[in-house]
Amino acid sequence: MPVRLKEKVSIYAETNLPTLYGDFKVVVFRNTVDHKEHLAIIKGEIGDGEQIPVRVHSECLTSEVLGSLKCDCREQLQSALKYISEQERGMVLYMRQEGRGIGLGNKIRAYALQEQGYDTVEANHILGFPDDLRRYDVAAAMLHKLGVKSIRLLTNNPQKIAGVEAFGVAVAERVPLVIEPNPVNRFYLYTKSQKSGHLIDLPAPYPKLEAAC
Repeated sequence: MPVRLKEKVSIYAETNLPTLYGDFKVVVFRNTVDHKEHLAIIKGEIGDGEQIPVRVHSECLTSEVLGSLKCDCREQLQSALKYISEQERGMVLYMRQEGRGIGLGNKIRAYALQEQGYDTVEANHILGFPDDLRRYDVAAAMLHKLGVKSIRLLTNNPQKIAGVEAFGVAVAERVPLVIEPNPVNRFYLYTKSQKSGHLIDLPAPYPKLEAAC
């Protein structure tokens, strides 16, 4: 692990946590990159650190707390926790990167633009942001700190694979995490596949349905 990256994260707290999906250990990280606290939700022992099943998941208050149907984030988190709970070892990294990194307020502003007919990518651009503003140096630093060398990454996003590999975490395998769309988020998921390169095989929605987060 590069020294500069290693110095950016520290373990602040950890405890055992029984959940609906099983018993996990949770580890809170603090860092000097975005000055936020991020969480590792861990099943089992890391051991040799090779080919650890990992989900790098970005916070989504609107779906995970409020039950929004405009995206698939809540279902992805639940599916990832269930998948990890069924493995001998693995983890979910819960990253505080709301709205693909643009923050909660700007995410709601993007929603308002989507109500006017723009898709999720167009809305971000109108607000002056790229498609995806998330960064993966902190997630990679957390993995290094925990002794993880290579991972089986639960994702549909090739940018996430490139993001963690850029900081020295080898991705041995991609594990798809595809969620069945609902009538509200189908256009959003289609936009992610067509404009952001997510590996989701969906037919074009017609008529155009409400866009999402």
